[in-house]
Amino acid sequence: MKERKFLVFPLPKFGTSVVMGIADFALATLYIVGYQITPFLVGLALALGKITIAASQFFFGWVSDQTHSSNWGRRKPYFLILSPILAVATIFLLIPSLIIPLDNPFTLFIWLLVWYQIFNISYGVTTPYESWMAEQFTVNERPKAAQYLNILSMAGTGVMAIFSMLVLTQFTDKVKLNPEVIPGEFLYSVLAFSIILIVLFYLVVFLMPTEPYQEIKTTMVERLKIVLKNRNYLLVNVMIGIASLAWSMIGSLILLFLEKVLQFELIFYIITAAAYLLGILVFLYIWRKLIVNKGKKTTLLYVFLLAIITLPFSLLGVIRGGFSIIYGILFILSIAAAMGGWFLFPSILLADLAEDDQKKTGELKAGIYKGFPSIILNAFQAMGLLLMGFILELPQISVGPTTYSFGWNVFRFGDFAIRFFTIFVETSNISLGYVLWGPICSIILIGAYFFSKKFIIVDFDWE
Repeated sequence: MKERKFLVFPLPKFGTSVVMGIADFALATLYIVGYQITPFLVGLALALGKITIAASQFFFGWVSDQTHSSNWGRRKPYFLILSPILAVATIFLLIPSLIIPLDNPFTLFIWLLVWYQIFNISYGVTTPYESWMAEQFTVNERPKAAQYLNILSMAGTGVMAIFSMLVLTQFTDKVKLNPEVIPGEFLYSVLAFSIILIVLFYLVVFLMPTEPYQEIKTTMVERLKIVLKNRNYLLVNVMIGIASLAWSMIGSLILLFLEKVLQFELIFYIITAAAYLLGILVFLYIWRKLIVNKGKKTTLLYVFLLAIITLPFSLLGVIRGGFSIIYGILFILSIAAAMGGWFLFPSILLADLAEDDQKKTGELKAGIYKGFPSIILNAFQAMGLLLMGFILELPQISVGPTTYSFGWNVFRFGDFAIRFFTIFVETSNISLGYVLWGPICSIILIGAYFFSKKFIIVDFDWE
């Protein structure tokens, strides 16, 4: 029974990682490249969505602590109601042509704006779900539960990366040629992801035990005041927010970097997708081992250092030719390694901080401890996406060579003419922001690194 809990509990993380991964990783590419909406408007819609998700995750975490039903407990009612809404929002967000025509950019912007808000409201289901870890598992069981949770999360992220690089990149090209036709591989993939999302949440509802009743004597307002007095908890959330300012841009710009700057052929998208997935899975194991051997804080600092060193290499995207293939794969692999480490931390840190508070106050307030960070986290993510919109509107530069062609040219001087063989070099123009984002994100993570090193405590004596 106990082993089954470890296997069943992380299942929804696969579904939510796929759909949120597509939203973070590929939505900007879909609406900027495929539907031809200006980067600033897309950045604005995505930024407003992060504000919505901040309120949603905080609200559902807060009220789920107070919820009690004899059959479903605190958290399960939210799984039953919100997961189908999230699935429907995913379909409409990715396939607007099911309902509206694609010939009006402003209509598409409004569609993105509205459905991205609905998507983020329903994504608030993840707060009751992830706060459940503190109630379903003891402190000794939690690292194993977190490992299973993150394996499913990384698997979902890997599926998302493959879908984005192989299916979505082809879809954006097809949209330009014939906007009204939805390619079957895209339509059926999105429908499958949405159905899987609902099924996995409902499996958890019916296969996981209802958590033990936790009596909370304090009111909702009193619990919020207690949380706001926890200085270390607030500092950890500020650290997460600062880092997320960079991570939100990185996640949204990786695919745009491959699409706009490196302009890979399909085979190289496949290789890069495999490298991205491999980097996440391998380094998930490495980072977990480092947490056990070195502690959470030291490992977190290593994650920041890897990203800080890697990201400035986006500047090399201006160099084209055969070099770009090897460079692009190694660059994406390095980013995947750092992102895999970062994704491992939030659920562990917030569950441990809730446990630390319980030892001091006698009440397990897992919902609010998981929900409150969404306010800070998504405010910073919104700023990151707005910054991304501004960066991509920077003046254009020429990058290349993109392609080479050969032919004869003629030099004339009066009646005198010489024909000579010439190599013609074609370049392309892109926004400076498409290569400058790496150093900018690196600078932000330097700030997160020194903030973490000086101010936060994430390794506790009671562990």
